[in-house]
Amino acid sequence: TPLIRAHRLEHALGTPARIYVKYEGVSPVGSHKPNTAVPQAYYNARQGIRRLTTETGAGQWGSALAFACAQFALECEIWMVRASYDQKPYRRSMMELYGAQVHASPSRLTASGAKILADDPVSPGSLGIAISEAVESASPDDTRYALGSVLNHVLMHQTVIGEEALEQLALVGDTPDLIVGCTGGGSNFAGLFFPFLREKLQGRMNPAIRAVEPDACPSFTRGRYAYDFGDTAGFTPLLKMHTLGHDFVPDPIHAGGLRYHGMAPLLSHMYDLDVFEAEAKPQRECFEAGILFARTEGIVPAPEPTHALAAAIAEARHCAETGEPKVILTALCGHGHLDMAAYDRYLSGEMEDHTLPQSRLDEALTTLP
Repeated sequence: TPLIRAHRLEHALGTPARIYVKYEGVSPVGSHKPNTAVPQAYYNARQGIRRLTTETGAGQWGSALAFACAQFALECEIWMVRASYDQKPYRRSMMELYGAQVHASPSRLTASGAKILADDPVSPGSLGIAISEAVESASPDDTRYALGSVLNHVLMHQTVIGEEALEQLALVGDTPDLIVGCTGGGSNFAGLFFPFLREKLQGRMNPAIRAVEPDACPSFTRGRYAYDFGDTAGFTPLLKMHTLGHDFVPDPIHAGGLRYHGMAPLLSHMYDLDVFEAEAKPQRECFEAGILFARTEGIVPAPEPTHALAAAIAEARHCAETGEPKVILTALCGHGHLDMAAYDRYLSGEMEDHTLPQSRLDEALTTLP
């Protein structure tokens, strides 16, 4: 995938910083997710599996798995978080185009979904709830559950992003001073910076590394590092991770792919060791950054990577004040062509920021195992 020098963005910011963007929106489904969807579908098909189930938030992962299943003649059943199911109907259409069966989550098709709806008939859903439904429906012997983030094999698949970026930056003689990525479950962030971390640990470069998450779902910056379930119903094994509590249901922000209560255990371990830093951003600041990027570079970013763009732009503006010619690397993990409803909300002035009240967080954390 291309590594783009954001010359026009740099000019608009009046910064001496050099901003590089690793653009994953050129894949068939418009994001980095096929990097792991294709191998997962391939190996399941090799093992004789007939059907894969999964969850999806914004629909990027669901689209990727539906695409991959179509390539290997697998059936695909997807539980899409209700908030995104309503906000992003054309993501749902794309999944169905590839042959997947798509349900809004929570649904009445599973015991875990029905329980949520009994307690809250208008629940916006969450990735934790959708995972529970997908895992519950994967019980037949010919069926497996596939996850698009969080787990070690997914992060490994995504390191192709950083490995390519290393070689691409070497072609122009640059090394990053700052690597920044958005985090929901952590796969695109890990995929970008893990190869650079290897180089840093071997003393060949020394970039600062920064994760950026939404104010409404701040797993790193306000979560607790503890053992918790990866899903709401408690079907998964316990994972030691930064968590907001497996019962936590985030506000329905437009970055649906970042609405996860937990974080990849590998990333949580590294954050606990101070390998990288983290910050949380409100969604309006992120959409402002996304629109600036679109108007200068011509690429409409998905809502998720606008979090990383907002942090990169803030750093570049700081460089304009200090005169530092920093090299900033970020991953634009998907395009926003199917997120126009979200941009409409911002442009019309109707978008609201959602900051997590401490009382809600405290309540959610009481359910930790």
